[in-house]
Amino acid sequence: MLLRCADKVLDLARPTIMGVLNVTPDSFSDGGLFNQPERALGHALRMVEEGAAIIDVGGESTRPGACAVSPSEELGRVLPVLERLRERTDAVISVDTSKPEVIRAAARAGADLINDVRALREPGALEACAESGCAACLVHMQGEPATMQQRPTYTDLMGEIHAFLMQRVRACRAAGMGTERLVIDPGFGFGKTLAHNLELLRRLPELTGSGLPVLVGLSRKATIATLTGRAASERLYGSLAMAALAAYNGALIIRTHDVAATLDAVKVARAVRGERAVGEA
Repeated sequence: MLLRCADKVLDLARPTIMGVLNVTPDSFSDGGLFNQPERALGHALRMVEEGAAIIDVGGESTRPGACAVSPSEELGRVLPVLERLRERTDAVISVDTSKPEVIRAAARAGADLINDVRALREPGALEACAESGCAACLVHMQGEPATMQQRPTYTDLMGEIHAFLMQRVRACRAAGMGTERLVIDPGFGFGKTLAHNLELLRRLPELTGSGLPVLVGLSRKATIATLTGRAASERLYGSLAMAALAAYNGALIIRTHDVAATLDAVKVARAVRGERAVGEA
């Protein structure tokens, strides 16, 4: 399966890792660690060296309880890093945003993919992304980051997630975006309880059978804390287990803070699925 990201084509036939680069002061796991452009650039290039095919730059935290920031503040965080990164790597650069102003400016600066927790539902976001040529990752989220984890409820978890994502795919296609530019993400932790997340992981093949590539982001999330009792900085092993399960269940892109270890886990999981290992004839 191929994903068209602006002027790049990403081959999803091999294990594909999206490295997380939060340039925020308040992200749940690494807020403040990489909010200086040179430090962020160095970390991003290390993730590329470790095997990340995509670097996901985020200038606004979407952790549970997070408050929104203005477009100008988000751009002030993202653009200096994006511009430096574009000069130094041919890796796919993703920008984690919902704002049309940020989408347009990021595309002009060389972004290849828009990763939107609101699935391009903000006014003007869909049109901005369609015109940019960027690929889009459409994420399912019940509610908003500030309130999404208060009391998430579903009558039919998988049915509701699938219906929402397919509706957003149809909206993108109506706006002129071909399916070769689209990725879907069921949104682990975005308006979902522990039980919802575990059911979603078990039933992930119901989404991976849609014909669209599925991206998952489970790295260091609260689900792992609940299961293991570990702090955010101590959740590597739980994150690797989740990544391997997601890859085994058909996810083609794994979003992670820990690139090298996750890539190894995903390679093993996909080999067990019967997919050809990297380097195998």
